[in-house]
Amino acid sequence: MYNQLILAINPGSTSTKIAVFDGENKLFDKNIKHPAEDLKVFEHIADQYAFRKELCLKEVAQAGFNIKDFKIVIGRGGLTKSTEGGIWEVTPEMIHDLQIGYAGQHACNLGGLIANEIAKEIGVKAVIADAGVTDEREEIAKLSGHPLMPRNSIFHCLNQKAIARRYAREHGEGKKYEDLNLIVVHLGGGISVGAHHLGKVIDANQALDGDGPFSPERSGSVPMTKLISLCFSGKYTEAQIRKMIVGEGGFVAYLGTNDALTVEIKAKEGDEKYAFIQSAMAYQVAKEVGAQAAVLHGKVKKIDAILITGGIAYGKPFVKELSDRIDWIAPIYVYPGEDEMGALAMNASMYLNGELQLQQYK
Repeated sequence: MYNQLILAINPGSTSTKIAVFDGENKLFDKNIKHPAEDLKVFEHIADQYAFRKELCLKEVAQAGFNIKDFKIVIGRGGLTKSTEGGIWEVTPEMIHDLQIGYAGQHACNLGGLIANEIAKEIGVKAVIADAGVTDEREEIAKLSGHPLMPRNSIFHCLNQKAIARRYAREHGEGKKYEDLNLIVVHLGGGISVGAHHLGKVIDANQALDGDGPFSPERSGSVPMTKLISLCFSGKYTEAQIRKMIVGEGGFVAYLGTNDALTVEIKAKEGDEKYAFIQSAMAYQVAKEVGAQAAVLHGKVKKIDAILITGGIAYGKPFVKELSDRIDWIAPIYVYPGEDEMGALAMNASMYLNGELQLQQYK
């Protein structure tokens, strides 16, 4: 009945998204909400995996699927040791690193854990793909300016690579992702800009906590001496400073909202402050695109395209202002929104078709 039945699992802080695909054709999806009272009984994030797993299995069964028909189970990649992009088997070593939160505690760590438990029950592979800690940079891109503060790699790898592959299929003129040179701009609660050179992301701003343009809720790069002064002013706790960087920076700090649509509407209505802050974010994103163009220009003389994606890419005024600043670099293609479930299915299907090689995490 089905050729390639794939189960995709994407855990978030307060929900678990699941989807069933036949190859890349979506058959079913569900966003399972987790009330705070259901999660507060768990001391650590990793302790939630059995609870969430049972909910996933229940929804899949209620949708009419036989769990034994699945060919592979793929979870969202977690905060493990840095790896190259692609598809990775969930191994005992990965399970250990997901459980301890090797690179941080986040609900995404549950993706591999839940996938592994379900896959064991039916005797198929459990995998992850293009985790946020993917690191394909050259050594020169890892330097910051001080050896005690190297640049880490945390960016929207899953969506960036999926959009790059989609572009290659639609506009690559016979070329694969691995043949192209692209700049991919992910515009969401966090903003990342990656330089994609022949299938590898050779540089990207650290989009989580302190690098690149500001976003709806993150401060991005800030003047270091001013940050140091705030830290030692005695007015703020460490937790408050961290909130300034992630959660209460960007639009939140300037405008009191993290909703880019609200900012767009108020700017259209003539609110000069909202319009100015929106323009400032477009300005900073454009600067980051220019920086990644310089990275790629050191490798090639032609950048094939700039791809703009993420939720804010629905905002036509913002995209136009950004595009007007960067369209001299390369042709621009816009892919609004993000489809992490589809991206997971794409990777799983490409593996089942022999287009991607399964890598072993150690």
